[in-house]
Amino acid sequence: MTRWIPTKKEKYGVAIYNYAPSGEQELCLQVGDTVHILEKLEGWYRGYTLRKKSQRGIFPACYIHLKEATVEGIGQQEIIIPADLPLVQELGATLREWSQIWHKLFVANKTTLFRGVQQMAYSLIEYRSQIVSGTLPKDDLVELKKKVTAKIDYGNRILGLDLVVRDDAGNTLDPDWTSTVSLFRAHETASRSVDDRIQEEKTRQQNLEMRRQTLFSTVHTYSLLMNLKNFVCNIGEDAELLMSLYDPDQSEFISENFLVRWDSMGMPKEIEKLNNLPALFTDLSSSDLMRQRLFLVCQIIRVGSMELKEGKKHTGGLRRPFGVAVMDITDVAHGKTDDEDKQHFIPFQQIAMETYIRQRQLIMSPLMPSRVIGENEPLTAVFNKVIATREVNHKGQGLFVTLKLLPGDLAQVRKDYPHFVDRSTAIVRKMGFPEIILPGIVRNDIYITLLQGEFDRGKKKTPKNVEVILTVHDDEGNPMEKAIFPGAGYDGITEYKSVIYYQVKQPCWNETVKVTIPIEDVCRCHLRVMFRHRSSQDSRDKSEKPFGMAFVRLMRVDGTTLKDGIHELIVYKVDVKKAEDAKVYLTLPATWDEVGEKEKQTGKQFHHSGVVPVTKDSFQIASLTCSTKLTQNVDLLGLLNWRSNPGDLDQILQRMMEVEGGEIVKFLQDTLDALFNIMMETSEKDTYDTLVFNALVFIITLIGDIKFQHFNPVLETYINKHFSATLAYMKLTGVLNYYVSHAEEPVLTERLYMALKALKYLFRFIVQSRVLYLRFYGNSEDGDAFLNSIRTLFLSFNTLMDRPLDEGVKIKGAILKYLPSIINDIQTVFDPVELSVLLAKFIESIPDSQLVRQKLGCMCKMVESDLFRQPDCRDVLLPLVTDQLLSTVLDNLDRKDVGPTRGHVQLIMERLLRRVNRTVISMDRSSLLIGHYLACMTAILKQMDDMHYAHYISTFKTRQDIIDFLMETFIMFKDLMGNVFPADWMIMNLVQMQVFLRAIDQYSDVLNMYFLDQAHFELQLWNNYFYLTVAFLTHKTLQLESFSQEKRNKILNKYGDMRKTFGFKIRDMWYNLGPHKMKFIPAMVGPILAVTLVPQPELRKATIPIFFDMMQCEHNFNPGRTFETFENELITKLDQEVEGGQGDEQYKVLLEKTLLEHCRRHRYLSQSGEELALLLSSLLENLLAYRTITHDESPEHRMSCTVNVLNFYKEKKREDIYIRYLYKLRDLHLDCENYTEASYTLLLHAEILEWSDKPCATHLIPRDGDRVWTQQELKERLFQEIICYFDKGKMWEKAIELGKQLAKMHESHMFDFMELSQLLKQQAQFYENIMHAMRPQPEYFAVGYYGLGFPSFLRNKMFIYRGKEYEWLEDFSLKLLSQFPIAVRMTSTAPPGDNISNSSGQHIQCFTVKPVLTVPQQFKDKGVPEQILNYYRTNEVDKFQYSRPFRKGEKDPDNEFATMWIERSTYITAYRFPGILKWFEVKSVSVEEISPLKNAIETMEMANEKLSNLVQQQACDRSLSINPLSMMLSGIVDPAVMGGFSNYEKAFFTDTYMQEHPEEHESIEILKQLIALQIPLLADGIRIHGEKTAEQLKPLHNRMVTCFQDLREKVEKHYGVITLPCSLAEKKKSRVGSVVMPYILSSTLRRMSTVSTLSSASSGLSSGSASSDGPSCNSSQDSSVLSRPSDRRASILSRSEEDNRIGRKNRKEWSVSKSQVLLERQSDTDETPPEKQQRPKSLQFGDKRLPLSLFQGVSSKLSISIPLSQPASPHTPHTPRSSSFSSLLSDNDANTIDTPGTPPPMPPKKHPHEIDNLRFSSEFTPPLPVKIESKPPPPPPKTRKSMFPAYDHTPQ
Repeated sequence: MTRWIPTKKEKYGVAIYNYAPSGEQELCLQVGDTVHILEKLEGWYRGYTLRKKSQRGIFPACYIHLKEATVEGIGQQEIIIPADLPLVQELGATLREWSQIWHKLFVANKTTLFRGVQQMAYSLIEYRSQIVSGTLPKDDLVELKKKVTAKIDYGNRILGLDLVVRDDAGNTLDPDWTSTVSLFRAHETASRSVDDRIQEEKTRQQNLEMRRQTLFSTVHTYSLLMNLKNFVCNIGEDAELLMSLYDPDQSEFISENFLVRWDSMGMPKEIEKLNNLPALFTDLSSSDLMRQRLFLVCQIIRVGSMELKEGKKHTGGLRRPFGVAVMDITDVAHGKTDDEDKQHFIPFQQIAMETYIRQRQLIMSPLMPSRVIGENEPLTAVFNKVIATREVNHKGQGLFVTLKLLPGDLAQVRKDYPHFVDRSTAIVRKMGFPEIILPGIVRNDIYITLLQGEFDRGKKKTPKNVEVILTVHDDEGNPMEKAIFPGAGYDGITEYKSVIYYQVKQPCWNETVKVTIPIEDVCRCHLRVMFRHRSSQDSRDKSEKPFGMAFVRLMRVDGTTLKDGIHELIVYKVDVKKAEDAKVYLTLPATWDEVGEKEKQTGKQFHHSGVVPVTKDSFQIASLTCSTKLTQNVDLLGLLNWRSNPGDLDQILQRMMEVEGGEIVKFLQDTLDALFNIMMETSEKDTYDTLVFNALVFIITLIGDIKFQHFNPVLETYINKHFSATLAYMKLTGVLNYYVSHAEEPVLTERLYMALKALKYLFRFIVQSRVLYLRFYGNSEDGDAFLNSIRTLFLSFNTLMDRPLDEGVKIKGAILKYLPSIINDIQTVFDPVELSVLLAKFIESIPDSQLVRQKLGCMCKMVESDLFRQPDCRDVLLPLVTDQLLSTVLDNLDRKDVGPTRGHVQLIMERLLRRVNRTVISMDRSSLLIGHYLACMTAILKQMDDMHYAHYISTFKTRQDIIDFLMETFIMFKDLMGNVFPADWMIMNLVQMQVFLRAIDQYSDVLNMYFLDQAHFELQLWNNYFYLTVAFLTHKTLQLESFSQEKRNKILNKYGDMRKTFGFKIRDMWYNLGPHKMKFIPAMVGPILAVTLVPQPELRKATIPIFFDMMQCEHNFNPGRTFETFENELITKLDQEVEGGQGDEQYKVLLEKTLLEHCRRHRYLSQSGEELALLLSSLLENLLAYRTITHDESPEHRMSCTVNVLNFYKEKKREDIYIRYLYKLRDLHLDCENYTEASYTLLLHAEILEWSDKPCATHLIPRDGDRVWTQQELKERLFQEIICYFDKGKMWEKAIELGKQLAKMHESHMFDFMELSQLLKQQAQFYENIMHAMRPQPEYFAVGYYGLGFPSFLRNKMFIYRGKEYEWLEDFSLKLLSQFPIAVRMTSTAPPGDNISNSSGQHIQCFTVKPVLTVPQQFKDKGVPEQILNYYRTNEVDKFQYSRPFRKGEKDPDNEFATMWIERSTYITAYRFPGILKWFEVKSVSVEEISPLKNAIETMEMANEKLSNLVQQQACDRSLSINPLSMMLSGIVDPAVMGGFSNYEKAFFTDTYMQEHPEEHESIEILKQLIALQIPLLADGIRIHGEKTAEQLKPLHNRMVTCFQDLREKVEKHYGVITLPCSLAEKKKSRVGSVVMPYILSSTLRRMSTVSTLSSASSGLSSGSASSDGPSCNSSQDSSVLSRPSDRRASILSRSEEDNRIGRKNRKEWSVSKSQVLLERQSDTDETPPEKQQRPKSLQFGDKRLPLSLFQGVSSKLSISIPLSQPASPHTPHTPRSSSFSSLLSDNDANTIDTPGTPPPMPPKKHPHEIDNLRFSSEFTPPLPVKIESKPPPPPPKTRKSMFPAYDHTPQ
C-alpha cells in the first residue's frame, strides 16, 4: 500500500486556484493562501494554510505554486521561513491585511476610501511583481523600495493601522537588534514622513497654489514635456517650425529651439511621428518657472520660392518668414494646471505679404496686416506685440500641443517617467546651466545668435536680399562637419543658412543655433560668416557670389573662451582671392573690439584697405558658452597655468577667490591639484601657505552651498583617490593653529570662522596627508611633530573657549558645532584614548553657564562618533556626558558591537534612573520632550539585568526611601502606559510594555521581601501595585483579540501573550497577602474583576478563584458571617464592565462553574455561595443581552433588555443601578418620541421618593443633576417633568392626576400659592384639551415570536403592542419584519404547532386586537361625555380580544349564517397599558365560541345602533350631507333580492330550529324584538330624510316611503310594535348642549311592551306622538327596565372585532362612539317651543347600544366610496358647546359581564385595505347574502376629522 512521504524540498507554496473540499479530510484553499506542505502522495499534498495552522488536510498538488523557503526544526516543530526578500514578504502581509479592510469599506459603502485603497493595492501588486521578477537594476530596485515603503506607510496611516519603522535600506527594524532610543527616533522620523505625505496629499487636493509652493521649495530642477500633436496650416511648401520658451518681460529666449520639419502636403517629414512629436525642455530651475510670464513661441519658416507659389524659373530652397504662434504657459509652469491629456490650441498668425510691405522691412508679425511695422524693429518687440494682442484672426489654423511639468533633471525624468520620455523624445536644452550643477555632467555648447546687420546697396536700386551663411572651420580653413545644430530633434549640419528678408537694408534675424565641437578642437576653430544676395530669379541667383565675409575665433589668445555677449564683427570683402584663405584672414582682427585693443597696444591706426579690404557693412552676433570644460575666466586660467607666471602667485591666489563658483566646480580637481602643487613646490617656505589655505577654505565652503552640494562626492573621491600631497598636513595644521591662537585679531576672525566651517574637509586633507606620509616614511621621520600640532590645536581651542562670553561668541559656537566632525577621521592617526582625554578637557574648559545648547550638541556628536564605541574611550567620556546626553549614550550602549557595558549601565542607573523618573513625573503629558525621556527610561530599564535591580535597591539607605521610589515608580508606570507614544507606534508601545513587565516583576519581589510582614505592611504601596498590574493587564496594547490575525501572530511570535504571565503573578501576590486581604475588600473587587474579564482562558481560570477567596475572607472576618460588601461591589462593577464591552458567554459559564465548584466544597459557603453564583450568572445573561442589543437598530429590543435589567436590580434592591437604567430607558423613549412611556418610566423614580425634607442619597439623584436635592424638591421636579411628558403624549387625565397631588402639596404643606395658581391653570388647560383637542386612539397589535431563532426574551412568546398614532397593521408589520430580515410572517392567526415553535427559524404572527373597556368606578350609572369615555377605551387596559370566524357542520348553500360561529380569544397582559414599554407580554389567553344566533343578535344590535347614531347626527346638525342616511335607509327598507333580515328568519325562526334548540327560545325572541325595534328608528330616519331631501332626490324618498310601509306592515304583523321612549330627533333643553339617547339593547327588550298594532298620526312615518305618550316613557316602566340588567348580553359592546369592516380612509375620522350621539338641531315649526319643552326621563339600558350595521346592502356597498360629508364646525368660544353622555353599568352590571360583546365572524375573504376603523369601530359585521345592483353615487367633498362616526362597509 502506498504511503504518504514526508516532503524535503516541497515545503512551501501559494494556492493559485480556489479549491472547494469534497470531504472532511480535504483542505479549503483560496487564491493567495500560503501553505506549509508536510507530506505528498500521487499528486496530492498534505499540510495546512499559514492563516489557519490548526486545521490540516490534503489538497491537489497542481493547485499549488511552489516557492523557495528554509525550514527550521523538524517534525512537529517545523517552521517555514520564506526565501523571499523581506520587502516582498511585507508586501504580501500588507496586501492580505488591506484586503480585509477593503471588504469592510465596501460593505460600509465608504466609496472614497474604498477607491483609494483599491488604487494603492493595485500599485503595490505592480511593485511586487517588478521586485519578484528580479530584472531591475540595483539603483532602480533601491528607488522602487523607497516607493513601496512610502506607499505602505501612507496606506497604513489612512487605514488606522500600525506604523512600520525601517532602516535606511527600507527593511523593517527588529526591536531585538535595535536600541530603544534608535527605535524611538525611527518612529519619530517615520511618523513625520507619513504626516508630511498626508499633508502633501491634502494640499494637492485642496490647494494647487500651496502644492506649487511646496514643489518649488523641495525640487530645484524641472523639465517641461511638450508634445506637438498637429499643425494645421495651408502653406503649400515645405516648412520649418522652431519652438522655444520665451520671457517677454526680459525679452530673452530661455531654451534652444525644437525643430520640426513639415512637408508641403501638411504632414511631418517623418511620417511615423504623425500626432506624436514630443520634446522635453530640460534644466529649468524654479526661478525660470516662477517668472511673471512665460510663453511658448513657435516661428514658422517656409522653405521655397522668394514669393509664395512662384513658378519653376524662380529660385527655390530659400528660407522665408511665414508666421508665428504664441501661447501663454505661465499657469502650466506655476503648476496651476496639470493635465497631460488636454490638447491646447495655439492660434497661428500669418505675416502680411502685400507688395507695398515688401518695400519696407518684412518681419513676422501677426498683428495688423494693413500696418507697416517700423524699420529695424527687433524681433523681441515683434513677439511682445504678438503677446500683447489677445485676439488672433487664426481662421482655424494653428498648433495642437499637450504640456506637462515634470520635476527633476533629464536623468531623473527618464527614470521616473519612462512612459513619457523615450528615445524618440527630443531633448531641448536650456541656454545656460541649471540651478544645481551635478558632477559628471559634460556639456560643451556654444550658442551663436545672428542678431542684425546693415548692408550697402552697392550698385542696386533696392536693398539686398541678404542671406547669412554660417560655418565652422579649423585653422587650416577646413569645415567642421555637422557642427551646427539649428534646433533639437535633428542631427547637426555643416552649413547654416539664415532666413531671407526681402529688400531690407537693416535686417534683424535673431536666429540662434548651437555649435558643438569636441573640447580639444575648440582652441583651433573659428566661425566664418558669409553674406550673399539672393535673387528671386533662378538664373540671376546662380550668378550671385558672396559679397562679404566675417569671422570670429572661439578661443582667445589668453586661452579663455569667446566671451558671452554681443560681438560687432568686421565684414571683409570677398572679391579678393585671399579673402577665403583662413591663413590670411586669421591674421586680421575679427571684431571692432580687437581693433580698438590693438590700436591701444601699438598706437597705429587700423587700415581698412589691408590684405583683405573692409566693407562699409556691419554685422552683429551674440554668443553664449555653456561648457563644463571651457572657461572664460582669466583668473581661474591663471591659477591652472600658475607655473607659466610664478611671480604673480600672490595676485593669482587672491583673484581666484573672486571667481564665480560655477567655474571653479567645473574644474574642481584641476584647481585643487594646482593649489596643493603650489603648497608642495614651495614647501621650504611658508610664503604662500596662508593664501593656499584660504583658497582651499574658499573652495570647501563653496561646495557646501546648496547649488553645488552634489559635488561633495567629487571632493570625497578626490581626497581618497587623487590627493597626493604627503606634507600638506604640516602646512595646514600650522596655519590653522596660527588662526586659532590669534583669533582675537580682527583681520583673522572672519578667516578663522570660514576655516572652522570647512574644518571637516580640512582635516580630511590633513588626515589623508598624514596617512600617505606614514605609508611612505613611517613614524620615525618627524617624531611627534604631528601629534604635538594636534595637542597644540586643542590647547588653543581650550584657551579660546575659556575666555569671557562676550569675546568671540561666533567663533566659540563654530568650534562647538564643527569640531565633532573631525573625530572619526583624526582617531585613525591619533591615539583614541588620548583624543578622548583632549575632548573631555575641551568640554570642561567651557564655563557651565555658557553656550549650553551648543555644548550639548557637541557632546551628542561625540557620543555618536566611533570613539564612544570603544570601552576604554567610553570610560573617559561617559562620566562627562551622562548628565547631559543620556539618550545618545544609551543608544550607543544598546549595541552589539561596543564591547562590555555592564559597568557603564550601572553607572547610568545609579546616577540617572531616579532623576529621569522624577523628570518624567514632573513633565506635562503634552510636552514634546516626554517621548524622549520615556525612551531613555525604557532604555535604562531594558539594559538592566537582575543584578542591576538588586544592586539599585541596595543603594537606598532606609526602608522609607524604597517606599518612595516604588510609589513614584508604580504611579509613573500606570500613568505612562500607552499614554505617551501614539497608538500606531505598536512596536514602541510593545517594547515599553515588555520592559515595564520585567521591571514590575522585579519590584514585586521587593514588595514580598520588605513589605509583607505585619510590622512593615504598606497598604497604599500594595494598592498602587495592584492598580498598576491591573492597568497593565487590561491595556489595549495587549488585547490581542482586538487585532487582525496577521498582527496577532506577529505579536505572539515576538513577545508572546504578556497578560498570561502577569495574571499568574497577580494571583500569587494576592495569595501572599494572607491576613491583609480584608484590607483590599471591596476596593480590589473591581480591579480583579477587570482582570478576570480579559478574554484569555488561562488568565481567567487563574484569577476567577480570587473571587471565592474574597468571599471566604469577608465571611470569616464579618461578624454576621456574610459577604454582602463583596457581593454588592461585584454586582456594581460587573454592571459597569459589561456595559463597557467586557465579558462574554464563555465568561458567564466559567464564572458560574468556578464559583460553584469552590463553594460546594466549602463547609459554610455552599448554599450562600451557590446562590451568588447563580445570581451572577442571571445578571450576566441580562447584561450581555442588554449590551448586545444596544447596537441593534431596533429601539424596541433595546428597551426590552433595559427593562429586564431594570427588573433584576429592582428585585435585588439596588436602587443606584436601578435608577441609572431607568434614565437609560427614558432616553430611549424620548428618542422614539414615546412621551407617555417616558412619563411612566420617570414615575418609577418618583415613587421611590417621599414628600419630605430628607436629603437625597447620592444614588437617588439623576445623572444630570449637579446640586444637592431634598426628596421633596426632587420629587416635585420629577412630577413637573412627568406632567410635561404626559402633556406631549396627550395623556391629560394622568397629568391632571399628578397635578392634583402636586397642588395638594403646594396648598397644604408648602403654601406656595403662586406655583399652585400655575398648576391649576395648567390643569384647566388639560381639562379643555380633553374635551376639545383631537386625540387619535392607538391600535393594539398581538405579536407572536415563534421559533428558536429568536433571542431568549422573545422566543415562543406573545406580546401586545401599543401602536403609534395612525399606525396601521401593514406599517407595523413592515417595521417588525425589518428588525428580523430572515423572519417569515405567518398567514394564520391560529396558535402555531410544535413544528413551528421548535424550528430553528423565525416565524412572526401579527394581527390587530381590540382593547376591552373597563369603566372607572366614578363613571358607573352616570351620563359621561364621550370625550371622557374615549380615553378609557384605549388606556388603562390589560384585556384584549380577537375574533376569528369558523364553521361547524356542513355549510348551508342557501343560508350560510346558520353555521357561522365566532371564536373569540381574550388576551390578558402582564401589565396595563400604557406603561413603561409600548408592549407587554401576554400572561393568559382564554377562548370562547359564539353561536350563530348570538352572532345574529350582536349584528342586529350593531345595525340598530348605527342607524340610531346616524339619525341623531342628522337631527343635531342640519348641515350634514343627507347621502349617508339615504344609503343606509335605502339598504334596509329596500334590500336586494335575498337581502335583509329574511336570512335570519330562514335560519333561526323555523320550527325545525326551535325544536332542535329549545334553550335558545329566549334569544330568538330577543332577535325578533331587535327586528321590531328597527321600525321606529327607521320611521324617525325617514321623517328627517323627508325634511332634508332635495328636489332631485324626491323620487328616491318616495320609493323609500313605499318600501318602509310594506316593511313596517310585515314586521308589526309578525313581531309586534315597539314604541320608543321618545323621538330620537327631539331636542332636549334641560341642560347645556345635547344629551345622549340611550340605545335599547337585547337585555332591555325583554321588559319592553309589545303592541300588536299601532297606527300613527303621521302616516306611519313618525313615532313621535306614540313615543311621547307610550308606556315606555313613564317612570315605572323606566324602573322596571333598570331593575334587571343581569342578562349577559347587557355587557359593554366590545370594540374588538369590527376590524376589516371600515375603510382605511375613515380611520382618521374623529366621530362619536357607538354608545352616544350629539342631539343638536333647530326645532321644527311643529315642535313645542324650547321654553315649554320638558326633559323626559331617559331609559337606562346599560352600555350596550343599538347595533350599527345589519345588511350587506346598497348602503354598505356605497359607503366604501362615499365617506361622511363635511362635519360640523369644531367648537369655538362662539359656538354652543355640546356634551355627550353615556349611561354606564353599575358595579353589579360589571360583575355579571362574562365577556364583552361578542364580535361577528370575519368574512371568508378580505381586501388588504379593508381594515377596521382605528378608533370607534370595534365589531365587524358578517356578510349577509345580498345582491347589489345599484352603483355608488359620486363622493362628497373631503371631510375634516369630526366628532361624528365613520361608516363602515362590508368587504367584498
